[in-house]
Amino acid sequence: MTFEIKNRVSESKLITIDFNDFITDFSFENFDIKPWLKDGLVLIEKDFRERVKGFNWTNLKGKKVSIICSNSAIIPDWAFMLVSSELTKAGVDNFIGDERSYKEYLINEKITNFDLDSVSNKPIIIKGCADEQFNKFIYSQLIQKIQGVVSSIMYGEACSSVPIFKKK
Repeated sequence: MTFEIKNRVSESKLITIDFNDFITDFSFENFDIKPWLKDGLVLIEKDFRERVKGFNWTNLKGKKVSIICSNSAIIPDWAFMLVSSELTKAGVDNFIGDERSYKEYLINEKITNFDLDSVSNKPIIIKGCADEQFNKFIYSQLIQKIQGVVSSIMYGEACSSVPIFKKK
């Protein structure tokens, strides 16, 4: 008697959504404004504006740039906005915030543009135990996007999932 092992998960219509798959093309460069602060802590507007004006922003062309301050200095929002404005003028894709925030932004963009036809009337599992933990808002964004078209939504792994939604 022969016994054949079958992978019923791979044979099922179950579609796994893993947020890490949404950011496979993730690469960026940090632009840290800390060196432009007096003693690395204090923003002097006149000096800051001169540095922004004198910087060659075209060196960053073709890159995705995340604008940060790597220490705990209290920086007014306009300073980040000024840097973003100059990057935008130079045609540089930019984002104000740290790596995690940038990833979540990119994931949210992918959710917004998600192809609903690919999941229509199919069971979905939103992968749990991800390599990286994200803010919970992206789960609600995804659920709001797909719940009207899928047959069911589960959370976790195929071997141990938690039911979230089932179409009646």
